[in-house]
Amino acid sequence: MHIGHSKSICINFGLAQKYGGKTNLRFDDTNPVKEDTLYVESIKRDVEWLGFKWDGEALFASDYFDTLYAYAQKLISKGLAYVDDQSAEEIAKQKGTPTEAGTNSPFRDRSVEENTDLFERMKNGEFAEGSKVLRAKIDMSHANMHMRDPLMYRIKFAHHHRTGDKWCIYPMYDFAHGQSDSLENISHSLCTLEFEVHRPLYNWFIENLEIYPTRQFEFARLNLNYTVMSKRRLLKLVEENVVEGWDDPRMPTIAGLRRRGYTPESIRDFADRVGVARRNNIIDVSLLEFSVRDHLNKIADRVMAVLDPLKLVITNYPENQTEYLPTENNPEDPEAGMRELPFSKVLYIEQDDFMEDAPKKFFRLAPGKAVRLKSAYIVEYVDHVKDAEGKVTEVHVKYYENSKSGSDTSGVSAKGTLHWVSAEHAFDAEVRLYDRLFADPSPDGHKDVDFMEFLNPNSLHILKNCKVEPALRDAKVGDRFQFQRIGYFAVDEKYSKDGAPVFNRTVTLKDTWAKEQSK
Repeated sequence: MHIGHSKSICINFGLAQKYGGKTNLRFDDTNPVKEDTLYVESIKRDVEWLGFKWDGEALFASDYFDTLYAYAQKLISKGLAYVDDQSAEEIAKQKGTPTEAGTNSPFRDRSVEENTDLFERMKNGEFAEGSKVLRAKIDMSHANMHMRDPLMYRIKFAHHHRTGDKWCIYPMYDFAHGQSDSLENISHSLCTLEFEVHRPLYNWFIENLEIYPTRQFEFARLNLNYTVMSKRRLLKLVEENVVEGWDDPRMPTIAGLRRRGYTPESIRDFADRVGVARRNNIIDVSLLEFSVRDHLNKIADRVMAVLDPLKLVITNYPENQTEYLPTENNPEDPEAGMRELPFSKVLYIEQDDFMEDAPKKFFRLAPGKAVRLKSAYIVEYVDHVKDAEGKVTEVHVKYYENSKSGSDTSGVSAKGTLHWVSAEHAFDAEVRLYDRLFADPSPDGHKDVDFMEFLNPNSLHILKNCKVEPALRDAKVGDRFQFQRIGYFAVDEKYSKDGAPVFNRTVTLKDTWAKEQSK
């Protein structure tokens, strides 16, 4: 299931919650070839993770196979369904076009008795797969092509994951859908706009079967830019190893978003912001990113992590001394409390937090400048060291002992604040920087150009030997953090091990995509 499905889930369960109703979870398992218990359990997990609970046990269209068969017999007895011996290709040719009427099947006028007998023999397995189908008898000249004698049943000699080998005929989705809704006394059957043209058929079956008059309502499906939602295209990404699987954090699947660090609250908030509309439109993915950024800002502890380390030596700090400095876990959450950070003579800061020839408005560390180390002291530049290639490998600074955060009496002005970790206490961690999978806002909207041409080559950067504060060594799968000044990260469920967490970037601190693309 992907982010588009999550909108539908939120609408269905959200409306029921708002108006005191109930929501059923029913699986369409009318095609035994495409059904697997793996999908069933995955969907259950996704729905529950989003924070919803269906009424009673999960239901299946196959629960009603006996009743649906009886419904089909009823339509035959009323002269409203017939067995057709034509091939799928022949039937398709007779359908006509949206502007031209179709033609009647030569088997359309079979008697009720003959159709009843043939349909029972279809059920008993007397005919080859594809040799016969059951069709509704409606109107081959109807303006809506779905009403031109649609298929109700086909023969399939396939094992069903729930009914086994009991059946060799299976109902089509359009026949099973409305009748299953009716059997469950569904008041509002909600689906996306592409099913609007199916509604007349949905109503025709219910009216002619004279069963509970459930109603179908349609809403616009969710379309995101910089994303593909087609199952066929997503499958291609998986099969061609463009991504690691359906749960790759770059995929728009719920499993991928969960692994990347998205919260169910953020996805529900996103669905609320998008709202329910009757007109298809494209939503900017930055709205989804805003929702998760907004929620993580409230719940994620702030921690220290240096992704591109540069050694910082405090020349006047005592050798072999470790000091533990208090720092807030989350200023947005007073109940999150405090923790202590180890501070020592040798630290790590980010490479790009030092510049040898800094412009006037560079408020980080540079010759002649002083900065505050977050929750620690003000330090001032003294010197730096380069390697043979001219790369800066160390920066030497002095600290002001009376400038400790919370009790600063130094009088020294420092415009910038840097994050850091103690070299002695930090541990090395892998950090995976995920970004949008496509560099084009409409990757599947270009005529005669494969959507794969628009893959973002920078959708994943794997950083090794990042320096992370010691408290994070015991972080567990699903834990979420704000790396100070960098972004929001979550512990990966696939690559993390006890004592060796791997961190996935969920989203940057700010929306920088447009700025980066304009460079």
